[in-house]
Amino acid sequence: MRAFVFPGQGSQKVGMGSELAASSTAAREVFEEVDEALGQNLSRIMREGPEDALTLTENAQPAIMAHSIAVLRVLEREGGLVLTERADFVAGHSLGEYSALCAAGAFSLADTARLLKIRGRAMQAAVPVGEGAMCALLGANLASAQGLAEAAAEGEVCQIANDNDPSQVVLSGHAGAIERAIGLAKEHGIKRAISLPVSAPFHCSLMQPAADRMAEALGATPPGAPRLPVFANVTAAPASEPTQIADLLVQQVTGRVRWRESVLAMREAGVEHFVELGGKVVGPMIGRIDREARADSIMTMADIEALMKEIG
Repeated sequence: MRAFVFPGQGSQKVGMGSELAASSTAAREVFEEVDEALGQNLSRIMREGPEDALTLTENAQPAIMAHSIAVLRVLEREGGLVLTERADFVAGHSLGEYSALCAAGAFSLADTARLLKIRGRAMQAAVPVGEGAMCALLGANLASAQGLAEAAAEGEVCQIANDNDPSQVVLSGHAGAIERAIGLAKEHGIKRAISLPVSAPFHCSLMQPAADRMAEALGATPPGAPRLPVFANVTAAPASEPTQIADLLVQQVTGRVRWRESVLAMREAGVEHFVELGGKVVGPMIGRIDREARADSIMTMADIEALMKEIG
């Protein structure tokens, strides 16, 4: 069994998609459609930067999705891939869940781009710059991360945002609480705590205004039924019913990204081969979660050709 998986924020870089666009009409059409849907030349920012413009949450989120879907469209158009014949599940890390839903046909490409633009803006606006922060805990498990979060909170928000893999858990919350968590990490048996260069405290209760905005947006642009089950971040379980999918996407804004558990659940369901489209982030995480699982990251035309030779 096989799952196609999609990266989240942090996988963007200037030049992303340039080689695909130069080599494939299918990729160029994806970038043009996203530009038109957003009413901005996002593809130029992806291609040329500047980096600070691409890193803006409202640009990074649709850009990462566009890159992933461009890779998929090249696989479909030029490689003859039929997703429903070559995959059993799809999943994505945070914003990558929208990419997964787009790939599975629950959202159109244009609607996915617009929803992610709204999501990026809402998440950025939810907390004034400087009031929130995030940190990565290296060598932490869920129990030690939870203990640290509770010790550091002191009446402020300090919550587990991402359970990425056995070596990395991410905390999110008020800046003071995250600073305290970094200082207390070693006392809780955690090897290292690193402040993350983010502009807002994602996936914690401080994001409630953004969750409310996404409830409105998804009410106006609801998902359809996906052609494949989508493993949801907040439940680490497959979802196929449109109303449930919309509700889970709203919960995801403030909820924990249960990526480690999602991968283990897909493995339990029989998945042996994971294919990451448009990044090299979740593939390596999968390798750390289960060394027996096979994970390929597909970004270039050479990657696409190699994958199609293998799976046909």
